[in-house]
Amino acid sequence: MHYVIMGCGRVGASLATDLSERGHSVAIIDQDPAAFMRLPDSFEGQQVTGVGFDREALEQAGITEAAGFAAVSSGDNSNIIAARVVRETFGVSNVVARIYDPQRAAIYERFGVPTVPTVSWTTDQVLRRLIPLPAKVELRHSTADLCVYHVQVGVPWLGRSVRELESYLPLRVAFLVRGGEGVLPRDSTVLQRGDEVRIIASPKDLSLIEAVLAEGPQEETE
Repeated sequence: MHYVIMGCGRVGASLATDLSERGHSVAIIDQDPAAFMRLPDSFEGQQVTGVGFDREALEQAGITEAAGFAAVSSGDNSNIIAARVVRETFGVSNVVARIYDPQRAAIYERFGVPTVPTVSWTTDQVLRRLIPLPAKVELRHSTADLCVYHVQVGVPWLGRSVRELESYLPLRVAFLVRGGEGVLPRDSTVLQRGDEVRIIASPKDLSLIEAVLAEGPQEETE
């Protein structure tokens, strides 16, 4: 798949390299040609000099064929403008924007653009917004057969409640991160796009859990 990255700073270069090494096609945009020096010599992706929310630069980067877009420049306004242009003008729904001010993140989420505040920033978090990744172990008990996992919830589960998820799979939802803030879910809490979900489950059930989280519940047929 093809992905477009805006901003070739430390995070943008790392993200572009990681996606490329995973076999994806990548184009990275930056106003400063010298910024591309952060990319390794082995990087095979496209380097586009220009403004990340400029139509010409985006089209040169192949945005019309993109499966996802990440705006990770050093400016909040540039990132959110670029993310909205890509989403609203080019119809790319899979976008994420880096935000330095976590208090503004919730406002931007209302525009339908998932954000990642810098205070909790890692390349892994952006990758999890763009492409499917395996569950990540965040806590493992030394004796109990249980772990806390950071998992991705597929589109079929969006709009469904935590109660539905827990009744369908052998897990408990420990907490969510939504708009940069932690949420202790109730049974009635509805899963939303951009939620970072942590679950408690047994390692022996993980393969089943990951498959069903990605594909959604199987509808009963008569």
